[in-house]
Amino acid sequence: MTVREKTRLEKFRQLLSSHNTDLDELRKCSWPGVPREVRPVTWRLLSGYLPANKERRKLTLQRKREEYFGFIEQYYDSRNEEHHQDTYRQIHIDIPRTNPLIPLFQQPLVQEVRSLKEFYLFGPSVTLPVEEDVENFDVTNLSQDMLRSIEADSFWCMSKLLDGIQDNYTFAQPGIQKKVKALEELVSRIDEQVHNHFRRYEVEYLQFAFRWMNNLLMRELPLRCTIRLWDTYQSEPEGFSHFHLYVCAAFLIKWRKEILDEEDFQGLLMLLQNLPTIHWGNEEIGLLLAEAYRLKYMFADAPNHYRR
Repeated sequence: MTVREKTRLEKFRQLLSSHNTDLDELRKCSWPGVPREVRPVTWRLLSGYLPANKERRKLTLQRKREEYFGFIEQYYDSRNEEHHQDTYRQIHIDIPRTNPLIPLFQQPLVQEVRSLKEFYLFGPSVTLPVEEDVENFDVTNLSQDMLRSIEADSFWCMSKLLDGIQDNYTFAQPGIQKKVKALEELVSRIDEQVHNHFRRYEVEYLQFAFRWMNNLLMRELPLRCTIRLWDTYQSEPEGFSHFHLYVCAAFLIKWRKEILDEEDFQGLLMLLQNLPTIHWGNEEIGLLLAEAYRLKYMFADAPNHYRR
């Protein structure tokens, strides 16, 4: 660990150990990334799951975990009712393919987690031990109590996230439709050459960007990059609902040379659905976020620049 990293970690520890954590300062410190050692409690605080008051946190965790397992006892068996069968079946088709190559998510014990979707999104960062390679972590090393805590905490953190993007997942997914259209308009202003290249070969933004919005880029990036990206999303005002648009725009333009080199519909879609990010790390995500912030600064409060 470098001197700079030690200094940052100490800053986080001071914030988190104070009687009332300054959440604005915590967001400011978290924007460029949260140290692994303090990410679990930081994410719980930034998501709004835990209170800023340190003395209330233990009781809050106890109460919310008990409440979650109360819901499990009351509602979980309803998945076997006939009118829920299609939904339950679709969940178990969709969730595993979110990150099909990551060993963590293929373990039988993980597949049995009742709040499976929430675990996929929050489990690796909310409570898993920080000293391990999270993508290959063996969950059988965890106690039953720890697994129950991860399950409940992941559920509540995910619930907080969804509060801001509910229209993405209601009937006909109007939120995603609007965001994809906004991405198209934004790219037409940022890089008209790329935009016209798509039009020339009849590539619709929905054909590739729907997945980007629906899965918050989880299927486009390694898990370690998603975790780093979400450090910033939880630090940024309306990170998941608004800033994500500019991240997607920056992500698309990152590949402009490769896009312009493709000269047919099939080649473009194959590229956009299989972008080569497997070796990405914090440096690439940092550059992506910096460009997204620049785009937000230029366009978010400038509607005359945003629309034709």
